[in-house]
Parts: sequence; C-alpha cells; structure tokens
Amino acid sequence: MKKEGKKNYKITIYACFVGYIVQAVVNNFVPLLFLTFQSSYGIPLSKITFLVTFNFGIQLLIDLLSPLFVDRIGYRASVILAHVFSAVGLLSLTILPEIFSDPFAGLMIAVMIYALGGGLLEVLISPIVEACPTNNKEAAMSMLHSFYCWGHVGVVLLSTVFFSLAGIGNWKYMALLWMLVPVCNMILFFFVPMTSLVEEGEHGLTFLELLGKRKFWLMFLLMICAGASEQAVSQWASAFAEKGLGVAKSIGDLAGPMLFAILMGTSRVLYGKYGGKLKLEKCMAASGALCVISYLMIVFSPLPALSLVGCGICGFSVGILWPGTFSMASAGIRNGGTMMFAFLALGGDVGCSLGPTLVGKVSGLFEDNLKTGILAALVFPVVLLSGIGINKVWRESQNEECT
Repeated sequence: MKKEGKKNYKITIYACFVGYIVQAVVNNFVPLLFLTFQSSYGIPLSKITFLVTFNFGIQLLIDLLSPLFVDRIGYRASVILAHVFSAVGLLSLTILPEIFSDPFAGLMIAVMIYALGGGLLEVLISPIVEACPTNNKEAAMSMLHSFYCWGHVGVVLLSTVFFSLAGIGNWKYMALLWMLVPVCNMILFFFVPMTSLVEEGEHGLTFLELLGKRKFWLMFLLMICAGASEQAVSQWASAFAEKGLGVAKSIGDLAGPMLFAILMGTSRVLYGKYGGKLKLEKCMAASGALCVISYLMIVFSPLPALSLVGCGICGFSVGILWPGTFSMASAGIRNGGTMMFAFLALGGDVGCSLGPTLVGKVSGLFEDNLKTGILAALVFPVVLLSGIGINKVWRESQNEECT
C-alpha cells in the first residue's frame, strides 16, 4: 500500500512539473507577439511592452494576497483555479482585443486574467511538491524548477516553428493550442493525491510569527539576490547575443535568452539527478561563486563572443539558487506553510524586477554601457554568497547548542 502511495505522489509531482510549463507559457508567449499586436491593432510598442510589467505586477500582488485565501479554500481548489485563470486568459487573448473598441484594453484584461493564474502557480506548485513524500526534497525541487526553463524554451521554439509554417497571422490558433496545456493539467489536479505541508494537529506560522524569525529574513534576502542575479543577465542576454554573434535582433532575441534558459534548466536537472549525493549548501555556495565569475567574464572579456559565453555560464550558475533557497527555508523554518512560500516567491519576484532595473539605470548613467550596469549588479551574487555563509554559521551554532 505504501508503494502505491508513492507511485500516486509521483503523478502529483509530474502534474506540478506541467504546472511550471503553464507558468512559462503565460509569461513568455505574449512577448513573441509584440510586433504583431503593434501592426494588427495599431498600438504603440511602448504601450505593448507595458503588458510584461503589468503581468508581473499582478503576480506580485497575488504573492502578497494568496496567504489570505489559499489555506481557507485548500491547495487543490487553489491550483485548479490557477489553471482556470491561465486557460481563460489565453483564450481571452484571441477574443477580447477584437470586441473592445480599444484593443489594448482587451489585451490588458486578458493579461490580468492569466497573470492571476501565473501568480497562483508560483505560490502553490513549490509547496505542493515540498509536501509530497519524496526521498530527496532538494533534488525534487530543483527538477521541478527546471521545467520552467524547458517550458520557456519550448514556448519560443514551438511557437516560432508554428509561425514559420502557418504564418504569424494565425497566432490565435497557437494561443488556443497553448491553452490546452492548463486545461489538461487542471483535469489532472482534480484526481492526484495531495498532502499538507503542516503536520496534523499543528498550524502554519502566522504573518507576525514568520516576520519574527531571523531565518526567514535571511531566506527572503537570498530569494531577492537569486532572482536579481538571474534576471540582471537574462533580460540583457539578447543584446549580448547580437553583439557577440553579430546577428540580427530577431536572432539575438532567440539565441541569448534560450542559451541562458537551456543552461539554467540543465543545472537544475543535474542537481535533480545527482543532488542526493551532494550537500545543498555547498552546491549553492559553489553556484554563487561561479555566478560571480560569470559576471566578471561578461564585464571584462575583451571579446563580445566570450561575454555571450559568460551569459551562458551565468544561466548554469543561477540554476539551483531559487529552488535551493526554497528547500533551505523549508528545512530551517518549521511549519512555514503557505505564508512562507508566498513571501519567498514575493522576494524572488522583487529580485527579478530589481536586477534588470539596476542594470538599466546604471548603464544609462554611463552612456548606455551595458557592462558597467552588469558590474553594478555584481552586488547581488556577492550578497547571496555572504548570506549562505551566515546561514552556515547559524546552523552550526544551533547544532552545537543541541549537542
């Protein structure tokens, strides 16, 4: 009976893997259509690119508000609702811009709907996997987060192939095809077994209890630095691809971010496969150090092509930082529950916004010198390394007290 239970929970984990693919779809499909929206609906590009900011703004809001209702309605109902929002949002992309007098308003509503789904998925999927009875939770968490990377690559590749064969004018059919992913996974979540993060008879930490734990603040800082270290380079990877490979912007948009995503996903898969033999804390410290090296390589390399290689190394180095911090927090903070995962996701999203913003602002101060901006963002992996060191000191001091 126990063996069968484990088999069932494997299905739960697989459904969570697909959940991160759904999040990759809602985050990365619409940016492929920016120029199409501009020409089809006559919307200025400056307004269209605001859709990305709006999407992540809604997801940040969900990070903040989700602890108020997720535990009340339950994880199953919440994750099903996340898939409903994701599917309806993708469907709305094909309908609302046509029926509104202002197509941009229709796009905004569609993005808002699927952003609700994406935000909920980010809060829910990691704790669902963390609660599953697996032998190595750190490895499972790393493997889980790799599927966002593969989803990102898949969205770009498959959509590009479809547009090449069927024509960009038929983008609505591609949106409907991607909509089938959350619809099918939603059905799966009706039936898969799920368990609670908090043991029976206990309760998850309240907001004030969580804020009173110094360990939480350290993990929150690590999440900010993990998100910032990742996106400070990822968001500018296409620019390095253009310069390093001497290719057109359209090719650079594919080559740079995809190289970054593939290597980031590879590092997560490798840790997911071999993580049981490794110490998470040591791996995160090594990853942080490699991230610093990659930043220095990007900034000081005399050859543009080597800067692009540095971008790829950065993708590999940041792979386990985000899921690793989730695992460290779960192991170090008892009964953190939904509240902890939601606020850690918030910290990660803040970092994802903060990193590229710092690079852009500093670059602007130095005549759009992108390398100077990247050099300023070096503060994030350096602080992350320091935080990992502090966590080690705290953990060892606690072990001494116990003995």
